Amino acid sequence: MTAARGTIGYIAPEVLSRNFGKVSHKSDIYSFGMLLLEMVDGRIKMDSKTNNHSKVNSLEWIYRHLEKGEELKIRIEEEGDNTIVRKLAIVGHWCIQWHPNDRPAIKEVTQMLEGDGSHLNLSPNPFMAATMPKLNASPLSEDLDVILEIE
Repeated sequence: MTAARGTIGYIAPEVLSRNFGKVSHKSDIYSFGMLLLEMVDGRIKMDSKTNNHSKVNSLEWIYRHLEKGEELKIRIEEEGDNTIVRKLAIVGHWCIQWHPNDRPAIKEVTQMLEGDGSHLNLSPNPFMAATMPKLNASPLSEDLDVILEIE
């Protein structure tokens, strides 16, 4: 790719900088994770007195509540909404890991979303991943297929 394309906030880090790896199908997983988190974030009741509600702050707020085992403050419309929102938030955070190899495959994402969510573990903190060492020892993105842009 000669230039990054997409909606800011949904673009995977490796699309913007090769320091995070090669652009691959895992870049789409990142975007899908951001979509899931956008759905969760839209349901959260935010304090109207908070003026600095940025996207990163709200996603990290969601992560911190999950990390502490606290319920997300969501608008409940139907019984079971709490469970669904929690599942979407956990899967979304797995999908937005900084390094492509740390993101699940779409098959795993589908399995997580189709399950009841009770067995899901919280991902490593994606907001600290840029400064922490990678989880797996293999070189970044070497086993991923590169997506080439054809004009």
